[in-house]
Amino acid sequence: MKTAAEDALAKVPEVTLGFWLIKIAATTLGETGGDAVSMSMNLGYLVGTAIFAGIFLIAVSAQIRSRKFHPFLYWTTIVATTTVGTTLADFADRSLGIGYAGGSTLLLALLMASLLVWYRALGSVSVSTVRSPAAEGFYWVTIMFSQTLGTALGDWTADTAGLHYTGAALVFSALLAVIVAASRWTRVSRTLLFWAAFILTRPLGAVVGDFLDKPLNAGGLALSRYSASAALLAFMLAAILLFKQRAARAAH
Repeated sequence: MKTAAEDALAKVPEVTLGFWLIKIAATTLGETGGDAVSMSMNLGYLVGTAIFAGIFLIAVSAQIRSRKFHPFLYWTTIVATTTVGTTLADFADRSLGIGYAGGSTLLLALLMASLLVWYRALGSVSVSTVRSPAAEGFYWVTIMFSQTLGTALGDWTADTAGLHYTGAALVFSALLAVIVAASRWTRVSRTLLFWAAFILTRPLGAVVGDFLDKPLNAGGLALSRYSASAALLAFMLAAILLFKQRAARAAH
């Protein structure tokens, strides 16, 4: 029989309203922060990716070495995945010329492959089972792919599909509303709904981030990427303090 201490070994937070609010802010920050380094600082997508990949590896290593759930460490790692996802997707889509459609398709395949390998190796992709280094490794690789996919998908929807930032934001918000409804009134797998929502919050954050900092003639608000990133970071810190988070309980 498992003890209460063993049940609390998960290294990720419970999925609550606060979790989703912070996640959306983190994905938006990833867009503005990634663009601030690659565009505003004129470092380019490749250098930006190298910088954020280094931060991501350091954060993931600290997260895996940690013996328990630490909210600030966890969300620092999430932000690291969103920033490296932003610059990596932009590098693939624009610098390598794969395009939004090609990049989105490739990243979706990688994401599905990551989930499949994780499931085949450990028998579950539920966040409540993320209690071992192996599970954490799969978890963070899957998240990185989902964050990178979200950037490409958001750009594809807003630009190639011609929905622009507000239209794309409405589309992804509507899809998230469908997932919320499914979680309340259907018996669809909660694990499936979690990953669907997790994936969709990234393109939502991508188009909202672009809406904040892109020029007026491109449909944005032309805010400084630095000030937008600072405001989003302040919101995240306040939300982490306001919404007390606990580690996810192990599934029985």
